[in-house]
Amino acid sequence: MSSNHTTAAEIKGLSDEEVLKQRTLHGKNTLPKGKNLFISNLLETVTEPMFILLCCTSILYFILGESTEAFTMLVALSLVAGIDVLQNFRSQKAISALNRIHEGNAKVLRDGKLQVISGEDVVLGDILVCEEGTIIPADAELLLSNDFSINESILTGESVSVEKTSSEIIYQGTQVVRGYSYAKVIAIGNETSLSGIGSLIENTGKEKTPLQLKVNRFVRNMFLAGLIAFLFVWGYQWYLSKDLLHGLLHGLTIAMSVIPEEIPVALSTFMALGAYRLLKRGIIARSPKTVETLGSATVICVDKTGTLTQNLMSLQYVLDAQIGDSELANNPLPSDTLVYGMWASEVEPFDPMEQSIHRWYAQLCGTDLRKDALMIQEFPLAGSPPSMTHIFKSSEDEQIIACKGALEAVLEKCDADEAIRDQWRERATVYARKGYRVLGVAKGESIKNIPLALSDITFTFCGLLVFQDPISPDIPRVIQNFQEAGIHVKMITGDYPETATAIAAACGIPSESVLTGDEVLSMSDEVLKTKVSDVSIFARIKPELKLRIVTALQANGEIVAMTGDGVNDGPALKAAHIGIAMGKRGTDVAKSAAGLILSNDEMDRMVDAIYLGRRINLNLSRAIRYIVAIHIPIILLVILPLFMHWMPDTLFSPIHVILLELIMGPTCSLVFENETPDHGEMHVPISISKALIPKKQLFGTLLQGLSLTFACTLSAFLLHYCELGEESMRTAVFFTLIFGNVFLTLYNRSDAFTILSGKLSRNAMVYWIIGITGSIMLLIATFESLQKLLGMSAVNLQILLISLISATMGTIWIDFRKFMLTRKK
Repeated sequence: MSSNHTTAAEIKGLSDEEVLKQRTLHGKNTLPKGKNLFISNLLETVTEPMFILLCCTSILYFILGESTEAFTMLVALSLVAGIDVLQNFRSQKAISALNRIHEGNAKVLRDGKLQVISGEDVVLGDILVCEEGTIIPADAELLLSNDFSINESILTGESVSVEKTSSEIIYQGTQVVRGYSYAKVIAIGNETSLSGIGSLIENTGKEKTPLQLKVNRFVRNMFLAGLIAFLFVWGYQWYLSKDLLHGLLHGLTIAMSVIPEEIPVALSTFMALGAYRLLKRGIIARSPKTVETLGSATVICVDKTGTLTQNLMSLQYVLDAQIGDSELANNPLPSDTLVYGMWASEVEPFDPMEQSIHRWYAQLCGTDLRKDALMIQEFPLAGSPPSMTHIFKSSEDEQIIACKGALEAVLEKCDADEAIRDQWRERATVYARKGYRVLGVAKGESIKNIPLALSDITFTFCGLLVFQDPISPDIPRVIQNFQEAGIHVKMITGDYPETATAIAAACGIPSESVLTGDEVLSMSDEVLKTKVSDVSIFARIKPELKLRIVTALQANGEIVAMTGDGVNDGPALKAAHIGIAMGKRGTDVAKSAAGLILSNDEMDRMVDAIYLGRRINLNLSRAIRYIVAIHIPIILLVILPLFMHWMPDTLFSPIHVILLELIMGPTCSLVFENETPDHGEMHVPISISKALIPKKQLFGTLLQGLSLTFACTLSAFLLHYCELGEESMRTAVFFTLIFGNVFLTLYNRSDAFTILSGKLSRNAMVYWIIGITGSIMLLIATFESLQKLLGMSAVNLQILLISLISATMGTIWIDFRKFMLTRKK
């Protein structure tokens, strides 16, 4: 205990009246607000290429005196901008809401009572109760501390923990690594040291994910291609017509047709809806990167206790050096091993093993004598392997010294010959091989002076406490599901190799080979990199070694998911591609470092998350291929009239292009996002390094776009052959594209199954999109004003049949090809 005249009993905290007064004077404990979401989203939208093109087109129509077209483009402009702003706003609000879920709570003393409150409700003068895992909610001065250590890396960048004693200052946002303390709040909100970093955070851009970078690079390249096409078409039309504005209108049309504006919209939609789907399953995704990476996971590292097991740790056997063995269920006997195990435990335990010791002690020995005793020194849980020691002074001035912990650590402190040590090691190994957890217990001889080190105490070995932590009933099925999904499961635990092997075998994890912490420590990075691929069990692993194991797996090209709940899991959770924290038992440190949080600590939810991640990746890939395929005919139908003089000089104007964009956007975002991929596809991890459109699929995508272009050209030619005029040709081509859009959507729902196979999953969005598309076609066919605006003719049966037949001929080969490939397999 640090030397301080203040005692815990003297610390009462603020009264309710004082809390209210401080809150009135100084407000809530909140950091400065960030940028206005609406303004930032609006600025982001108005700088997008499509928005700029629509503005230019609208202005051009006004200059040309075509007010109807100009106002139409303004409506389209509002729709595009409104959808983007709303979507971005909702996504950011959702992320903000998720962040609020994880805003830390604070433990405070008020009126002498311990209360758990929201961090923002902390006021000046509050007494904070800080323990291992706590994130400090405000700047405070230490009043009382016990073996207290803080990680201040958020402020200093140094990952080494800092020892703190009474009268020193602890800062908001730092994390308690060890010990506990009472501290008085001296600064909140904008006055804390952490708030000074706020402006830096505000101006620091978020790192984009690999998929976002691919999409941005693809869209940027298409924008450059659109710019080149714009300049070419503008110049060429200017040369032909001698009209600068006429050429400019053609140039803007081609530019709008080339830029695939739907791709970034689809990406953000898929990520936002993916996070929402995860949330409905009890999984909170803290960043889009996690949603994207989920489908690529190839390895998952799991802890044993509390993840594979139920974290009950009930005491089953007491093996006492004096009276022999006691199976508590059938032969419960009080013994020194149980008594001194109790004295070496916390007074109010949170550890399941200590709670079980408390229960059996109360049942066999009665009253807890520590309530009338004074702890005069504590050696907290420390060392590798760890142990802890308590020194008490009883009401009769008797000295009680008790130690418990890992058997190796306890035996090392005891005065016993090597034969006896080996005997107890063998006995512990027998139980460890059966999956039990074993602790050693020792008692110390009384000494006159309070020791400065454990080496000053002479210990006698008492015996073993044997605990059982049963496997969660659903874990074998969960492990099997991971393996069926192509994901290797690796157990990383601090327990004995024998215990780890027994638990792994019961769970279905390969248990042929085990790597211990000492072996990992002795290996070079290159040797460890080779070993981790073949080993599934890592035992006696210190927390700091978890990071080395994760890094070695990543160096082998694995996409690593990792579970954790403790303070020391933070670095490994942060380093893993997918850090997974437990929502109930996880510390704030673990939750802050993780990308995913399992709100109910249920590992089977992780299987759902992996499959959902693959679903997002597969569906996004199909959406992007569809977008590219449908853009090809739009681009070519703007360019082809330059070379096919029998076609109308202006087949499509910006109004036609933006109308097609508004139809296609919901198709790719809603239909494909809602699709359930084929069963076989979901069992193969997604390659995180693959191109946006792999080469094998790129050829098919280009072929789909070219065949639909042929279908549109065919319908135009047939109308030209029938001599029905320019407006009829434009109508037929436009309707052919609309029909083709529906067919491409239906055919691209699966890479293996045809529409008629009956194996496609039900997707309600398909019917909605077909209904909306049909309604738009019906409006055009019904209202003469719309036909006039779009430069179309009245729609008759001949035009509809030619459009439908042409679109069918241009796309039906897709399903025929799938049928032939499936039949061949």
